[in-house]
Amino acid sequence: MAGEDRPPDAAPDEAVPFETPDLYGAYPRLSQAQIAFLAEHGERFRVEPGQVLVREGEGCAEFLVILSGSIEIVEAHGTPDERVLRVHGPGRFLGELGLLQGQVAFYTARVREPGEVLSLPIDRLRVLVARDPILGDLILRAYLGRRALLVGVGAGFRILGSRYSSDTRRLREFAARNRLPHRWIDLEADEEAEALLRRFSIPPEETPIVIWRDQRVLRNPSNAELARLIGLSPPSAEETRSDLIIVGSGPAGLAAAVYGASEGLTTALLDAIATGGQASTSSLIENYFGFPSGISGSDLAERGELQARKFGAQVWVPAEAALLKPEDDGYYRVTFADGGDVVSHTVVLATGAWYRRLEVPGIERVEGTSVHYAATVYEAQQCSADPVAVVGGGNSAGQAVLFLAQRVPRVHLLVRGPDLGAKMSRYLVDQIERHPRVNVLRNSEVRGVVEGDEVLRAIVVENNRTGERRNLVVRAMFVFIGTRPRTAWLGDVVALDDRGFVLTGASAQARASGTVWEGQGRTCLGLETSLPGVFAAGDVRSGSVKRVASAAGEGAMAIHQVHEHLGHTTVDVARHLDDAEAPSGPFTEPGGGHSTSPAH
Repeated sequence: MAGEDRPPDAAPDEAVPFETPDLYGAYPRLSQAQIAFLAEHGERFRVEPGQVLVREGEGCAEFLVILSGSIEIVEAHGTPDERVLRVHGPGRFLGELGLLQGQVAFYTARVREPGEVLSLPIDRLRVLVARDPILGDLILRAYLGRRALLVGVGAGFRILGSRYSSDTRRLREFAARNRLPHRWIDLEADEEAEALLRRFSIPPEETPIVIWRDQRVLRNPSNAELARLIGLSPPSAEETRSDLIIVGSGPAGLAAAVYGASEGLTTALLDAIATGGQASTSSLIENYFGFPSGISGSDLAERGELQARKFGAQVWVPAEAALLKPEDDGYYRVTFADGGDVVSHTVVLATGAWYRRLEVPGIERVEGTSVHYAATVYEAQQCSADPVAVVGGGNSAGQAVLFLAQRVPRVHLLVRGPDLGAKMSRYLVDQIERHPRVNVLRNSEVRGVVEGDEVLRAIVVENNRTGERRNLVVRAMFVFIGTRPRTAWLGDVVALDDRGFVLTGASAQARASGTVWEGQGRTCLGLETSLPGVFAAGDVRSGSVKRVASAAGEGAMAIHQVHEHLGHTTVDVARHLDDAEAPSGPFTEPGGGHSTSPAH
């Protein structure tokens, strides 16, 4: 039956003898009705053993369905390290998340048994699945699962570098935050490192390097260079124009992109590192509405990005905003750190906040190697056999504790106050207090670090009630002690509060410079900054509630206020809502045709 996995020893007319079972739900079969629907709009062609349909490192714009025969998914095709990851038979389809995002392929698809394949251009597929949301959901779930599996097996490119190198950490963080399939080769500990350096005639001091298919080597590339290698979309150097530009892609920015693009505004979303913001570093968000089993921050970000792309939003990563400047014609210019500009009629600031550094003597020598300001799989892999400390009393600290407790033998949670529940949600407190691997140290603060060979050996902990100090043996420390806004790039362009967060509403208008609000015919809107048409949403906004759901709600509400602003300017709002031809995105029919209505 279509959709079921058949045993490897099934008869030839039932299944391919060596087809890989779908153990994780990432490789469903299409039903006969779904195949027939797609076949009306695609082309069939014969394939022979050894024929390559998708090549690792190259782009692909075709959705391929296996009608007969079998196809194997291969990593490191044509090299001594070649390995077969999957084998697929009739009814299955090829591709993974990169196909929807315009990235290059991280695998090679090679014909194993002769047969027939159905091919549809990806743009045509988007039109068809807009008519069949069940088919669209099936493909999207499969592609999300396949990306996770590729990341898990270490497919894709390799990063070779020292664990003590800041550039190695930068590249690893960029790859991990963007969920790019890759493998890290530790210069100090991996036996493969020396052989690879000899093969490419690269001395250790010139690392880190990125190796792609054993054919291309990038020496200490910038994030933008790595992005171009794998097909991410940083902005072009040429000036572009947009109805709406959103700076920052955490929950607030992603929500703004979804609503802005779905309502017909030409929308660009940019981020300096990856979509998801601070929320993407959360291992599990259990109190987000609609996800009773919880959802990881990275999964939430990935789904939000795909939804924004679905409605035609452009997503630019990496793209670091360096300057916001008002233009004479009522537009705003955002200049990027690496060059290039975008001019937009409206701007949503959603740059969020980052965790404050822990200021104790000697900590700078072990930051990035043993001291971390996020707790993801990337950081956890470096300390899986050793005890660790988590510093902080909020929800982020609590989520980190429970995540790490699944992977390390002991987690010490240091809380400055006497009550763990003072700033942490009750559901987290209950789990932490019951967990056998968690030790809670109340009234405790870090006063110093004990380090050796550039790694953490212990931390100096003081009881702030008794003054007693002791060394706590840990090999890593995770710090979540409050946030500071990402507003340094704004300078004095918009009004900020005394902590650097963006003022909005009446407070912003009161601090506006000169006559900027004269002639507007209205007062400053609730999420509007001291500049008309520039809005702030999420953690970067002064007075906001620091929660994922609140940030997403503010992002959506900001778009409602964008339309209010456009209604008071010379821009014809009807053009945006009725006549805009939105760029096509994953599973969106070109020219609009969205099935959802604006929700304000």
